[in-house]
Amino acid sequence: MARIRVAVVAFDGIRPFHLSVPCAVFGETSDDEASPFELRVCAVESGELRTQAGFGIAARHGLRTLSWADIVVVPSWRDPRETPPAPLLAALRRAHARGAVVLGLCVGAFVLAEAGLLDGRRATTHWRWAKHFAERYPRVQVDPGVLYVDEGNVLTSAGTAAGIDCCLHVLRRRLGAEAANRVARGLVVPPHRQGSQAQYIEQPVLAAARDTPLTKTLDWAMRHLDAAHGLDSLAARAAMSRRSFTRHFRQHTGTTVGQWLLARRLALAQRLLETTAWPVERIAERAGFGTALSMRQHFGAVLHTTPSLYRREFRGG
Repeated sequence: MARIRVAVVAFDGIRPFHLSVPCAVFGETSDDEASPFELRVCAVESGELRTQAGFGIAARHGLRTLSWADIVVVPSWRDPRETPPAPLLAALRRAHARGAVVLGLCVGAFVLAEAGLLDGRRATTHWRWAKHFAERYPRVQVDPGVLYVDEGNVLTSAGTAAGIDCCLHVLRRRLGAEAANRVARGLVVPPHRQGSQAQYIEQPVLAAARDTPLTKTLDWAMRHLDAAHGLDSLAARAAMSRRSFTRHFRQHTGTTVGQWLLARRLALAQRLLETTAWPVERIAERAGFGTALSMRQHFGAVLHTTPSLYRREFRGG
């Protein structure tokens, strides 16, 4: 199978972490398997690129490489108030026009918007710059409260670690849940955070606490997705009032109970479709959808495919 070609845009003044995000997701592999990706870092300017950490980067490729790539990643931009150079904007437009998937991570969304790739689309960026983004690009529908936005062949993400979620989402979309889970395990990050999850979660220390009534309840629910769950039943299991459970759940996960359950059920169904020969009806029951019809409806609404088509595309991939 031909490898998927990924071009990552680098520029003078880049933050090393931003550059490392797509390189870690698409460019690193385990010792016992070949990478399904071929990654190239492409410099906007010639010569050594200075980073904000004080060291330099020598990229072997230039902007022409964007015409080679299946996926183009703009991992950030040095200053959202600075208009990106015309050659970069033109290269992005050409890549998008020929069908490449284009990602703008963090304030890299400003670069995609300046290129006109976000006109009439939903998008997000780092919450600190969301107001400025909306004022500068009124034709873009800005959602400042989510981790990432998938508009098909154009995706944008919030700041820093949300770029990992966005890249893993693209990997999952191309190669399936198991492939994304393997990369996530290597990076020691959650295998899937849905794009609608909040950028900023109050009291994030809760995420590290594994012995609270809330986290114990969520762990139990993950092991029993085939059971009927709801806000009231989970609150009762955690010995918390409905109001208190709702507040702590949102602080801990950044989403609602319904959205959290649906994301976990879809992820389990994807894994079972990839790794077992179970009929769709059995998978629907095990994942908590109840019926195959219900699972098909959720697959169509969220993943824009059917369980059968998903299995044919990713089984053994």
